[in-house]
This record gives sequence, structure tokens and C-alpha cells, in this order.
Amino acid sequence: MQAFEYARPKSAEEAIKLLAGGEGEALALAGGTDLISLMKDGAATPKRLVSLQHIGELKGITFHSGSSLRLGAGVTFEELMDSAELRSHYPALAQAAEGVTSPQIRSTGTVGGDLCQRPRCWYYRAGFGLLAMYQGKPLVPDGDNRYHAILGNSGPAYFVCPSSLAPILIAMDAKVKLRGPQGPREISVRDFFVTPQREGESEHALRPSEIVTEVLVPDPGDVKMAVYEVRQKEALDWPLAAAAVMLKLDGGSVQSARVVLGHVAPVPWPAPEAEDALKGRSVNEDVAWEAGKAALTKATPLSQNAYKVQLARVAVKRAILRAAT
Repeated sequence: MQAFEYARPKSAEEAIKLLAGGEGEALALAGGTDLISLMKDGAATPKRLVSLQHIGELKGITFHSGSSLRLGAGVTFEELMDSAELRSHYPALAQAAEGVTSPQIRSTGTVGGDLCQRPRCWYYRAGFGLLAMYQGKPLVPDGDNRYHAILGNSGPAYFVCPSSLAPILIAMDAKVKLRGPQGPREISVRDFFVTPQREGESEHALRPSEIVTEVLVPDPGDVKMAVYEVRQKEALDWPLAAAAVMLKLDGGSVQSARVVLGHVAPVPWPAPEAEDALKGRSVNEDVAWEAGKAALTKATPLSQNAYKVQLARVAVKRAILRAAT
């Protein structure tokens, strides 16, 4: 790891000025659970780190009854899990946080950091760039692609979005607030994630020197929701596939549904095919399995990751059944 400056601003405005003054070589530091690893791997080489940990306006969970939920970008996974109101009204958010089993990451990893973390692709972390190219040729299709995308993977990007919170936030139509040198702005969480088309582009819609300040989640109303993640082991591990589900029931049948997949594409992946398979039907194991299969109808696995198709189907099925109970 190379030497770097370290700054501890007390306000978002001060942080933005420090980031802008870094001549493109300054990075924001939230909990550090991802960025420090990138720096150790040599995949990130900032000359200045701007810590966001001491900025009060980025903290806090605020409920507006019948209206919305505000999550400060600096809210930790542990705080999400410990909030009784969040568990009561937004249980799937707590479930997503529980998927991170490391006590250390739970205590330091943040909402903003989770949305902004970089892909776990080993080609990227080994220095071959976000699109994993060598001498103009993509390495993933003919290389070790066990953990890469099975949807949205026609190129040039093959990595999977690593965010734990994004699928359920997208299912709930959440918005993210950003602030940079040009002032604040607000976009949907879905639009925050983009698939880069050329090297040098980012997988996030952040502008230069811009930071995430908060996430706004609408009141879900009378809906059922759940998250289900499939991992290789129960200890600290990254999901191989995940699904976030929201169901609005009318009597015993599904009036409307939202299904978003995680860890299977370069961006969190909405599955309207699964939603259509659920509408007007009563939820049982057979219907949930049909929806799981429908969600993966457009999957195009690579040479070594076809197993992820079945795992994603199972994730959708179990998220649906978990939500409906």
C-alpha cells in the first residue's frame, strides 16, 4: 500500500472540497471494509483519503410514519439490524443486513459504502481493470468465470454487482441523495447502478468528487417483503445469488409483485418475468418455483457458472415463500 494523506472533515461540504482538491486522486472513506482491501491489492492508489466517519449529517435512521424512511449514508449494518422500527416496517432491509455475518463488517460497513463498493471480480482486483481486459481482449469469457454474471453479460462487463442492500432498495423504489461540487441531487437507486461500456467508466452514477449522503425509502404500505441469499458457506462469504421480493396480496392472491435479483449481473437485475408469473395467483411452492424459473429465462451462463442459474431460481422461490408467510 502506498503512502497517502488522511483528512477528517466535519461536514459534507468540507469533504467535497477535500475530494475536489485531490486533483482526481482523492477517494472518500466510509467504513473502509472495501476500500482498504482495494488499496492493499493495488487496485486503488489514492493520494488522499477523505474520511466520512465524523460527519454528523450522514448519520441516523429517521422514520416518517406513513411517508418514508431516511437512512443516512453513514448508518452501519449493525444499526440497521438493531432498529426495532426498521425490523417492523422494513423487515427485508434487516434481512439483507443480517446476510453480512462478520461482526467487524457489521459494525463498520455503511449503507453508502455498500452501494458504492467495487466488484469482487478477481481480474479487476488483480489490476486488469473493471472490464477485465488484456491486450484488448476480455479475460472473463475464456477464463475462470465461476462467480461472474449470468445476466446482462453479453459484454463488455462480466462482473456482478456486490451490493447487499441494492436489490431490496430497488424493489421498494428507493432514492439516493448525492452531493458534489455542483450541489445536491437525487436519483433512483436503480439508476445509481450502470453497466460500463468502456474502460475508465464507473459502475456507479457518481460524478467527480460526489458522495452519497442519504437513502430515502417510501413507506411500503401493506405489502409483504423478503430477501433470500444463497452462499457457499454460512460464515463470512459473498452471495452466489440473491433475490429481493415484494408482494401486494389481495385476499389469497398476488395483486402485484416486485422481484429484483442480486449478484447475478453487473447491476441489480429486475425480473418482470417473475412478477408476471405471480400476478393473480395464490403463493405456494409450485407457483414460487415457476416464478423462479421465469426470472432466469434470459440467463446466458458462461463456461463455468451455469450452476448459478439454479441457485438464482432457488433464491427467487425462497424469497417469495419467505415474503408470503
